[in-house]
Amino acid sequence: MDRFLVGAPHYPEHVDESYWERDAQRMAAAGFNVVRMGEFAWHIFEPREGVFDFDLFDRAIDGLAHHGVQTILCTPTATPPRWLTRRHPEVLRVDEHGRRASHGSRQHADTTNPVFREHSKRITRALSDHYRDNPNVIGWQTDNELNTTESLSFSEPARIEFQKFLEAQYQTIDRLNFAWGGSFWATHYDNFDDVVFPVDGNPGWVSPGHAQDYHRFLAFATARFQHDQVEILRAANSKWFIFHNLGRLEDIDFRGQFSTDLDFLGYDIYPLLYDEMQRIGGHAEIQALHLDICRGFSGNFIVPEQQAGIGSQPGFTTLTPEPGEMRRMAYSSVARGADGLLFFRWRPAHFGAEIYWMGILDHDDIPRRRYDEAKQFAVEMAEISGTLLGTHVRMDVGIAGADFDNQQAHRAYPIGLPSPHDDGMILHRHCYRNGIACGFIHPKDDLSRLKLLYVPHWVIWNDEWTARVEAFVRNGGTAIFSARTGSRDANNHVIRRPAPGLSLSELTGVVVEEFGRLPAPGRDGLFDTSRYRAANVREAHPATSARRRVTLKLGNHEIVAAHMYELLELAPGVEALGAWSSGFAQGRAAITVREVGKGRVFYLGTYLTDDLVNALSIDMIARAGVEPLVPDLPDGVEATMREGAGRRLLFVLNTRAEPVSVKGLPKGAALVGQIGGDRVADLPGYGCLLLAVAD
Repeated sequence: MDRFLVGAPHYPEHVDESYWERDAQRMAAAGFNVVRMGEFAWHIFEPREGVFDFDLFDRAIDGLAHHGVQTILCTPTATPPRWLTRRHPEVLRVDEHGRRASHGSRQHADTTNPVFREHSKRITRALSDHYRDNPNVIGWQTDNELNTTESLSFSEPARIEFQKFLEAQYQTIDRLNFAWGGSFWATHYDNFDDVVFPVDGNPGWVSPGHAQDYHRFLAFATARFQHDQVEILRAANSKWFIFHNLGRLEDIDFRGQFSTDLDFLGYDIYPLLYDEMQRIGGHAEIQALHLDICRGFSGNFIVPEQQAGIGSQPGFTTLTPEPGEMRRMAYSSVARGADGLLFFRWRPAHFGAEIYWMGILDHDDIPRRRYDEAKQFAVEMAEISGTLLGTHVRMDVGIAGADFDNQQAHRAYPIGLPSPHDDGMILHRHCYRNGIACGFIHPKDDLSRLKLLYVPHWVIWNDEWTARVEAFVRNGGTAIFSARTGSRDANNHVIRRPAPGLSLSELTGVVVEEFGRLPAPGRDGLFDTSRYRAANVREAHPATSARRRVTLKLGNHEIVAAHMYELLELAPGVEALGAWSSGFAQGRAAITVREVGKGRVFYLGTYLTDDLVNALSIDMIARAGVEPLVPDLPDGVEATMREGAGRRLLFVLNTRAEPVSVKGLPKGAALVGQIGGDRVADLPGYGCLLLAVAD
């Protein structure tokens, strides 16, 4: 980016044209330089098949440009018009029960469908041809939050496309049968035309390989659908930037063609909504987690939709950002890698399924505190954008993430265990609360800037990654591998030698002799007892549950282990840092460490818990040279650093309504907020400090 984009998604089609000039004036007065438009307007762009009408948006774009506000347009393929779904009902999604999706919502069309792909290309081509020479259209968003409402389809056209995908991947049916374990439960296929969809519970479980390939197919089809549009847009105007706005991260391989086709990713962030949905750590913490995950896909990003007010659909309504909180949430996005941000939305709709999804203006068209906060943020971004752009988010602790096959391998055969994402989230939470620079990274990426890499039980491990991790360790880095890493292959088969496989066993000096399940933290048994009570299944006797609890000792800490135990055989030179301290495994190594070059490799024969991470913080995190960005960070204050090109920018953000004093700040100049001469900042509720750290 050559400037920080700031603005809002805008829907001129939702109001009378008499509003337009006033809208443009207010946007300019707020310091906005961009809007996003058109993602749900296919019915306006093409009211009848092959008949196009761009007049409404032409006038809206010109009116905004007159006040210095440029436009990002969207391909409108998330909402095909009724004439299309009526004439071609085969483009509608079909669920696993055979029910065809209905017109009247969004994402009801199947992106795997060849007919829908052709119509998608036609509207994209018409739009790109019409706007190719319009200087006020600066870029494009593909579709809108692909796979957020639904990613699955079990239609007959989708099944044919699935079969084509499998034939291209495997070439022969024998290879497919091997990959899916066709000799188990007679799931063998005679040819690709025989292959059916994997449907769990109909009546039993399907092969993990079958399920994993179905989701690989969905990811392939999603990338192909987007690629159709990207090719057309790039051919029309090579100066346009192209991105997609991620919503729910379903069935998209973000390290594959989906992302490499784009100039950058966008991520729509609704912290209060995600907090309601997941209830883990509060909305500030979950915003940081989501943004760090997104950055792990492709680096810096933009936020095409940043929560501005309550979010609502008929089935839910989120809490309201308090005064000052909207601006703070925007700064959190910038601190974690956003090089552009659009507040969702300019004004709320008066009709439809989101009438109480509030925007910068209210329904009565009166600017109030949300407009004032957006204006303050936009003015501040204009002042600091030259210093901000070109920097990246510092990462001392890297959590292995953004690997589609590992996500899907767990999804296909979870056996009640936390996913790699869930396990890594525990370490991320520790780092967030302690002001440690943390993020997500793939072992294929450049690891040289890290101090510590944590691999959260990636059951599929590529031996090519081992050499990269070993080089990182030999140069002084710390690597931590957790239980079950390297225990399956790319087909989701269990490997035929002891875990974690040859290359990782050599690196860690560990071989897994035995493994087994343990209860989750605070649980008496292995399963959701409420579910089993509902099914009239007798609960285990308390004494039986108590016997299932296993502890491990690490230094002076006695910790209840969770989810999994492993019995480890240690090679010469490997030290047992922690040992099982109860049950039949008592005395056996639970946590090991091996010196490799200038660094160290740890192996955890269990899964993370908050207690375990706290116990490991000294032996692993602190000894790796990882220090908080701000010492003694008060509760509710988050610290993040962006650096690069000789600049270090420290963000210190108060995520609570109560004022707080932050001590021990480094020397530097305050670009946003104020800092005292004794390196203390008194932050008001939701106050934001941006410090240009002195060398």
